[in-house]
Amino acid sequence: MVNTMKTFILMAALTALFMFAGQALGGQSGMAFALVMALAMNFFAYWFSDRLALTMGRARQVSNDQAPQLHAMIEKLARNAGLPKPKVYVMPGQTPNAFATGRNPEHAAIAVTEGLLQLLQRDELEGVIGHELGHIKNRDILISSIAAVMAGAISYLATMAQWAMIFGGGSNDDEGRGNLVAMLVTMIIAPVAAAIIQMAISRSREYLADASGAKICGHPIALANALGRLEEYNHRRPMKINPATAQMYIVNPLAGGTMAGLFSTHPPIQERIKRLRAMV
Repeated sequence: MVNTMKTFILMAALTALFMFAGQALGGQSGMAFALVMALAMNFFAYWFSDRLALTMGRARQVSNDQAPQLHAMIEKLARNAGLPKPKVYVMPGQTPNAFATGRNPEHAAIAVTEGLLQLLQRDELEGVIGHELGHIKNRDILISSIAAVMAGAISYLATMAQWAMIFGGGSNDDEGRGNLVAMLVTMIIAPVAAAIIQMAISRSREYLADASGAKICGHPIALANALGRLEEYNHRRPMKINPATAQMYIVNPLAGGTMAGLFSTHPPIQERIKRLRAMV
């Protein structure tokens, strides 16, 4: 409940920041333009973000004949979660990791790396799959996609504000100076604030997916152990992926948790493990 409320507050803050940036750029018409752009970009994210994520992860769909044990495990855990069985994908690479995607539970997919299937014990793999099913159950893919799109749109508005200042000049009256300050805030502060809010949303949803995943698989300690092992491997051998998709993975696939806290896509791994152990 705490993480859900936190996500709601953060999404409201991101929306308010987006509207402020639009108003600073063009007054009421700028705010309307920002709103229309946000709706268009969110529509695109809703329908196509899953395909983009799977394509960028070089994931290939595997049939039940190709991976019968993986299919059976996902089917069992999806039944535990009260969810339709998602599509199953495997990504190339020895670094163990996984992510879930899809606009809703009826159109969801789980992608795991070859290294994940080779490294983890069965109960640990169930913990990871449970975590990803937790994301699907909590609609985290949609929430994260919208947050990422809005943060990207704010950065786009900041770029527009920069060009407007270069070519639009300024005014010496109070209203002009006020607009100038608002545009400077849009250019410099708004993109940073949007990134911080987006990362905070991502971290909040990871905690929630850990808790949901532990209940789905019934092994909070196994999920905790899996997180520890995945963090170690991803720190030693980061994945070669588009940084824009890093927040989707169960552990940070790029830097192994070395990023500064405010800009980290994932919560500290030790805190996640601590919370899971407390569930026992």
